[in-house]
Amino acid sequence: MAKIDIEKSKNDDQMKLLLSRMNHRLEKIYKGGGERRIEKQHKQGKMTARERIEYLLDKGRPVLEVGAFAGFEMYKDYGGCPAAGVVVVIGYVSGRQCVVVANDATVKAGAWFPITGKKNLRAQEIAMENRLPIIYLVDSAGVFLPMQDEIFPDKDHFGRIFRNNARMSSMGIPQIAAIMGSCVAGGAYLPIMSDEALIVEGTGSIFLAGPYLVKAAIGETVDQETLGGATTQSEISGVTDYKMPDDQTCLDTIRGLMDKMGHFPKAGFDRAEPALPKEDPNDIYGLFPFEGNKPYKTVDILKRLVDDSELTFYKSGYGKTILCAYARIDGWAVGIVANNREVVKTAKGEMQFGGVIYSDSADKATRFIMNCNQKKIPLVFLHDVTGFMVGTRSEHGGIIKDGAKMVNAVANSTVPKFSIVMGNSYGAGNYAMCGKAYDPRLIVAWPTAKIAVMGGDQAAKVLLQIQASTMKAQGKELTEKEKEELLEEIKGRYDDQTSPYYAAARLWVDAIIDPLDTRQVISIGIEAANNAEVERFNPGVIQT
Repeated sequence: MAKIDIEKSKNDDQMKLLLSRMNHRLEKIYKGGGERRIEKQHKQGKMTARERIEYLLDKGRPVLEVGAFAGFEMYKDYGGCPAAGVVVVIGYVSGRQCVVVANDATVKAGAWFPITGKKNLRAQEIAMENRLPIIYLVDSAGVFLPMQDEIFPDKDHFGRIFRNNARMSSMGIPQIAAIMGSCVAGGAYLPIMSDEALIVEGTGSIFLAGPYLVKAAIGETVDQETLGGATTQSEISGVTDYKMPDDQTCLDTIRGLMDKMGHFPKAGFDRAEPALPKEDPNDIYGLFPFEGNKPYKTVDILKRLVDDSELTFYKSGYGKTILCAYARIDGWAVGIVANNREVVKTAKGEMQFGGVIYSDSADKATRFIMNCNQKKIPLVFLHDVTGFMVGTRSEHGGIIKDGAKMVNAVANSTVPKFSIVMGNSYGAGNYAMCGKAYDPRLIVAWPTAKIAVMGGDQAAKVLLQIQASTMKAQGKELTEKEKEELLEEIKGRYDDQTSPYYAAARLWVDAIIDPLDTRQVISIGIEAANNAEVERFNPGVIQT
């Protein structure tokens, strides 16, 4: 018993250390371009992006920031790009759940880096999938010119944003834009392709070409206000709909506009009175091992995430390396698919490794996913998977076919899917458990998450074998010491790329969260998804 307590204590300490590191990094990110630039914005009479969002959102309602770590440790040659220079949240305005997108003008004057475009597209994707109104708080100098070739011409680059504006308009999804600073060149289309546009006097301006470019192009000398300030665009051109004296009035007006919107038909996901877990959620810190290769009872984690700690397990005695269960989270009915990290024994007496997907567990999960679609129950995937089982016995047993069934069911699922990467998420296991490529409505990671094609130890050994074979073919032999040094170098580089921060920087996950926030994230996601009706499930061809 004492040994178990010591293990829990170690896990608890390590999780708290990881969370402390995460929060320290977030504090720095929240400052955007730094105190000096924040002060400069205040002197201009402007609120910062985060201050605008805080003022706009309903107080006391849950908020989820998407992509806070986007751009983390990227673009070092240009001084970095905290939070990709744009803040995105799912929150409530006048009681209405919506997506808010605010350019952070303290970061390179709100210029668009490649990751900025990707993050804006993710915000629009969330709005489109869930039929959520979207509010843009625009304050941007436009494309970051030194990297224009990586942001301008491709399918998922800058121009896709305006395509999405048009698509959302045709879908009837409300879009409100507030021009609260610069809005230049192609970026000028975003607010004007929205349903309604507001502009702030003195600080807001919008034009296809600024004064310098106008002078260079046609020789005309004109100041910024005359060219595209609030009075020009509200009273002469009629481009904008509301002229606002300051940021606060502008945001108050948006709240008034949101207050009067109608509502879409609901999807009809079942929700009962929310209840807290009976088992203490704080125990998760001690129960979840910080060493990713250690077994643990996944069911103990689940009992600390679901209402009343109550689960109804599907096929509990079959395919034991995946747990499938019906439960409620914050009142919402959910179907849970979780990798079981215990070492289990089959009915035939065979041992199966925890976290590995075997043929029987893939078959069980496939059937369960189809059942949830039939009953219109949202799916929650909890990742701690090292991949599908390999070897002669598995191949002869048709592991590829059974894995394909599960991937097919996940890909064709029409109920909303939510992915929580708790620990490992490797190889095809990531796909089968609804990784980013399979359109989860939200995908978040715990600080203990690792996402890669395989674990660092295995990858390093494979890469070392390849490199040693290449050198041997050239007539060179590595000494044992050289092999050890090369192995450590490869493993270190690979481990850096598997960290949740590497994934979050590139928006492979929407956020890194405290495990204790898991329930709230899922609840926010299902409430958003409930605004969009669900299509009938068509599984396609699933071989039996």
